[in-house]
Amino acid sequence: MKKLLLSAIALATMTGSAMAADMAVKAAPPPMIVPVYNWTGFYIGANGGWGSSHSCWNFEFLAGPLLTDGCRDRSGGVIGGQIGYRWQANQFVFGLEAQGDWANLTNTRQSVLAPAVSTRVSTDGIGLFTGQLGWAWNAALLYVKGGAAVTSNSFDIINNANGASLIGASATRWGGTLGVGFEYGFTPNWSVGAEYNHLWMGTSNNSFTVNNPVLVATFNNRITQDVDMFTLRLNYRFGGIGKNPVVARY
Repeated sequence: MKKLLLSAIALATMTGSAMAADMAVKAAPPPMIVPVYNWTGFYIGANGGWGSSHSCWNFEFLAGPLLTDGCRDRSGGVIGGQIGYRWQANQFVFGLEAQGDWANLTNTRQSVLAPAVSTRVSTDGIGLFTGQLGWAWNAALLYVKGGAAVTSNSFDIINNANGASLIGASATRWGGTLGVGFEYGFTPNWSVGAEYNHLWMGTSNNSFTVNNPVLVATFNNRITQDVDMFTLRLNYRFGGIGKNPVVARY
């Protein structure tokens, strides 16, 4: 009788342990798999914002000294688009991008050297060709960029009495740019961001060739230019996360 009682207690203990272990296994949640945002792929987008151009005029007489006519700033809107490609390796993101913007940066100022006339500078187009290096936190991306820049400009000397352009010139200028940006992917394909760029356009020599041949034989001008741009951006990236996303297990 004693042996039978001990056997029953042992069997009950073993059965209870097995049931508890089984319940513990069934109660354990599965590993959580969280998709990690993937920045790799071609993208195309639009941008718009504000730009400011700083330039200084110098007149170079053919038979005389170089005379300074002062500096001026001009600000206005910019709007355009961009296209590029990015590669992501762990948290590092590398990219190449081309950007083009229409600009409305115009300034008219009375000449210091000749108060009867004014000088007008206009920038109506800006292009950037840059490489990018970024650091990604899932759907957030912080990056720096740098490369070549180009601006489309026109220059005029205006008669203050009647507003007519006496002489004018246009120039396409090449320089360098450096910028920083932040972008956030709010869907697998769409992202929104903000970006700042500074452009160093150097010094350009211009020969005036329009409206007044007498003055063309008298002087050329030398103009330096720097541009600041701040834009908001919207991009669409082709491909999304894809069928085999990078995952993190917790």
